Amino acid sequence: MSIEATLDELAAEFELLGDWEERYRYVIELGRGLDPLAPAERSDANKVRGCASQVWLVTEPQADGVLRFRGDSDAHIVRGLIAILLRLYSGRPPAEILAFDAKAAFQRLGLTGALSAQRSNGLFSMTERIRRDAAAPTAAA
Repeated sequence: MSIEATLDELAAEFELLGDWEERYRYVIELGRGLDPLAPAERSDANKVRGCASQVWLVTEPQADGVLRFRGDSDAHIVRGLIAILLRLYSGRPPAEILAFDAKAAFQRLGLTGALSAQRSNGLFSMTERIRRDAAAPTAAA
């Protein structure tokens, strides 16, 4: 499934939910499904700068050229935002990651207007980290 099809699927799920209180609960529920990171993966190298909460993202280039991402946070809502990002980006080739308009996607999902400025900045920082890792020479190797 393409990244756009995944976004369509997420948008449809969000539309089924009424108000933002229900959507917040759904985002938190998505975060509960994340696999935990090993203690060693909660390292400074994996920490995402620019987030108010503690956030770690692990990037794993795969043999077939796609990037797999895993992540975790100490905040429930942020774990949910990570789950959304992983659903969109994990398992994709670097070119697809870099071509995707994350800002438009977050607007379509309604995240841009529903999140506090601090959470929006954190979401932007996580997205930029994913894009930076996708642009790294080792990602294309």
